[in-house]
Amino acid sequence: MNDDHHASHGFSTRAIHDGQPFDPRTGAVIPPIFMTSTFVQDGVGGFRDGYEYSRGGNPSRDALQQQLASLEGGSHAFAFGSGLAAEDAILRAVLQPGDHVLMGNDVYGGTHRLVSQIHSRWGVEISTADASDLDAVRAGLRPSTKILWVETPSNPLMKVADIAGLAELGHAAGAIVVADNTFATPYLQQPLGLGADVVVHSTTKYIGGHSDLVGGAVVTADASLAERIGFQQFAVGAVNSPFDAWLTSRSLKTLAVRVERHCQNAQLVAESLVGHPAVTAVHYPGLADHPQHELAARQMRGFGGMVSLQLAGGKAAALELVRHTGVFQLAESLGGIESLVCFPSEMTHASVKGTELAVPEDLLRLSVGLEDADDLVADLQQALGKLA
Repeated sequence: MNDDHHASHGFSTRAIHDGQPFDPRTGAVIPPIFMTSTFVQDGVGGFRDGYEYSRGGNPSRDALQQQLASLEGGSHAFAFGSGLAAEDAILRAVLQPGDHVLMGNDVYGGTHRLVSQIHSRWGVEISTADASDLDAVRAGLRPSTKILWVETPSNPLMKVADIAGLAELGHAAGAIVVADNTFATPYLQQPLGLGADVVVHSTTKYIGGHSDLVGGAVVTADASLAERIGFQQFAVGAVNSPFDAWLTSRSLKTLAVRVERHCQNAQLVAESLVGHPAVTAVHYPGLADHPQHELAARQMRGFGGMVSLQLAGGKAAALELVRHTGVFQLAESLGGIESLVCFPSEMTHASVKGTELAVPEDLLRLSVGLEDADDLVADLQQALGKLA
């Protein structure tokens, strides 16, 4: 597809075509997977199309990176072997000993662990604030703050943060604003367009979408920052394999239709849980009584596929309910075609037990999949019915 006019195309057209030209030799409509570790040179230093060694660059990874940059509205994208590897590259590219990171107080536990237990050993400081409260974030910023890290909607409480407002605060303090867009995906939300400097994804989740790969991505429109992140990727080497890059490219092509169905199903599931006597709270931005419902409606194209609920019977009820679901399977991760239920306190967020990021023990997180919505609602209702 001619790059000269691709920017005017819609999301799904770009998802299917950007970085995905047909193979010029055979006409194959899907680009081949370049399963190679190294590339023959035309004389010493004579790289063909810039390729030397697959840690430094691979056509399958480049194709994915072009797709990602286009869909997030950035100029540079980098694909990694996991979401945490992607986050680590940002942190290494920006921070020095003595620098401070301010994070939302309900980010993914692994993100907090990466800074509090790994980077802290190298003199980096971390603190948290309620990212949905601009005054709390303003109060948490320090002269040494170099990164303001926001995740919206947050995991697992589904709080929605004002990206534009946070970007303004972060930039006034001289910080780089990083937005974790994993839950929303580039289809529902465009943090760079709202003022964020960097977007990070666990591509394992909705972008991969089929629970068959692990990956991460960083996207930015800042050329200087991109150069530093790219050097980290090359020097540290946390790249994804050509096959995983190809799988991720394949998945991105159906992101819009999948996410629309995730949103439809999640809305019906959330509404079905409201008012159930065993349920004390339902957290979903698509519910009118969600504290940031209006902000989510302005900032996002839809409300996403993640729903959390809290149970009147506390931890015992949460542990009991996951024994009785059938369609919802008990597993970590999210964003796949199948519906999953997770007990974050002991699973995804076990690393932050006892901290200000600890997740309530009466809370279950649902990744609402692409099954028939009636089956998902019925599955949860029968499981709730078994609680004493």
